[in-house]
Amino acid sequence: MQAMQAKASSTMEKNFFILRTLVSKDFKLKYRRSVLGVLWSILNPLLMMIVLSAVFSFMFRFTIENFPLYLILGTILFNLMADSTNAAMHSIIGAAPLIKKIRIEKLIFPLESVLFQLVNFVISLVAVVAVMLYFHIAPTLNLLALPILLVCVLAFSLGLGMLLASLAVFFRDIMHLWSVVIIAWTYATPLFYPVDMLDGFMQNVMNFNPMYHYVTYFRSIVMWDTLPSLRENLVCLGMALVTFLVGYLVFRKTEDKFILYI
Repeated sequence: MQAMQAKASSTMEKNFFILRTLVSKDFKLKYRRSVLGVLWSILNPLLMMIVLSAVFSFMFRFTIENFPLYLILGTILFNLMADSTNAAMHSIIGAAPLIKKIRIEKLIFPLESVLFQLVNFVISLVAVVAVMLYFHIAPTLNLLALPILLVCVLAFSLGLGMLLASLAVFFRDIMHLWSVVIIAWTYATPLFYPVDMLDGFMQNVMNFNPMYHYVTYFRSIVMWDTLPSLRENLVCLGMALVTFLVGYLVFRKTEDKFILYI
């Protein structure tokens, strides 16, 4: 019994070391030979916010209070999901040389992809703080609910990422199709526009969009000084758990065959 526990502990330590090493490697590669380095993770959402604010505020005349903050909160959270799922989808194929050489826990690769995007998200929160300071919006205790939101978004993204990673191994077209899905999903989520501009039917359909719930949750605790209800928390958690379980089961069901197709 003790031998089994020691072996399990050793395996966990090994996997954690590999995971930490991969995240560190990706972080260094992303900012290698970049003059501004990590600052790009702050400047990028700010620059996108400025451009999109100009377009949607003046051309489309949306009258959302503190629209730049509304915009940056939606885009950085949506990008966390989009970048995580895209990276996780490519993770198994990208790690093919390593998988072929050594015996390694394959789940580490999509997990590392999601955690790396979380690091970028945390850095981009500096941009959110800058916008909050500009609009004189003070943080409240509702921000303590942010970890709950992040757990839901990460579980949702990892579940979707594992599913996509599995499918991409067998059907490479998934990688091209997913980029189209993300574009459509971007416009189907109220990132740049108010949800009340939609008719009643579309607002009801929006309730089935997980990213609508996560983005609204984020805006509620940051800019609307509102703590989401217990029902909303359960909806967010439920969507995350169902997606995670589906992705995990598909990944575990197919991972033994990866070596034959990568």
